[in-house]
Amino acid sequence: MRVLVVEDERLLADAITAGLRNHAMAVDVAYDGDTALERLAVNDYDVVVLDRDLPHVSGDQVCTTLVESGSDTRILMLTAAAAVSQRVAGLGLGADDYLTKPFDFAELIARIHALNRRARPPAPPVLQRGGIRLDPHRRAVTRDGEPVSLSRKEFAVLTELLRADGGVVSAEQLLEKAWDEHTDPFTGVVRFTIMMVRRKLGDPQIIETVPGAGYRIP
Repeated sequence: MRVLVVEDERLLADAITAGLRNHAMAVDVAYDGDTALERLAVNDYDVVVLDRDLPHVSGDQVCTTLVESGSDTRILMLTAAAAVSQRVAGLGLGADDYLTKPFDFAELIARIHALNRRARPPAPPVLQRGGIRLDPHRRAVTRDGEPVSLSRKEFAVLTELLRADGGVVSAEQLLEKAWDEHTDPFTGVVRFTIMMVRRKLGDPQIIETVPGAGYRIP
């Protein structure tokens, strides 16, 4: 899952970013509205965590611009403005959800996952294919009932392959969903991660390489 955190309080923004990455999300951060709009213009995000009170360009304007663009990106407003009228106003701009500060981090994670499910075709809460069972919320993977220990990036890659339900997922799509914008696309990081996932899942090998197209779990 690819997430953009837009928050001008740097300590809070960095804490949220680190926490989301610990939950196998690819996260970029913007500390003002201008930077947020630049990120949104070039990257395909599943969810934006958006503060309303931003310098230069307000969070409300970022929200309006994103909604008017027709993007499928879901918007979670995260702000200290807690009055009912303010929440209603934020949702009226096109935000999909609204969470007030201070907040419980577990609730933030749950809301982001809920928004991501709405941004995609419906998927079961637990992904299963070819003897693999992956529970995104518990960060648990088994193959034929045996636990499999994966790194955050390996878990994110396997999630995308399972979500494809037998379809081919390109290396570019995996980069988009599992890594942030600072990743060099020419490092071979996707190929290496696929190799590690294959090794940890064991034999028989279940992840197929489709030459010139990507990878799939048939």
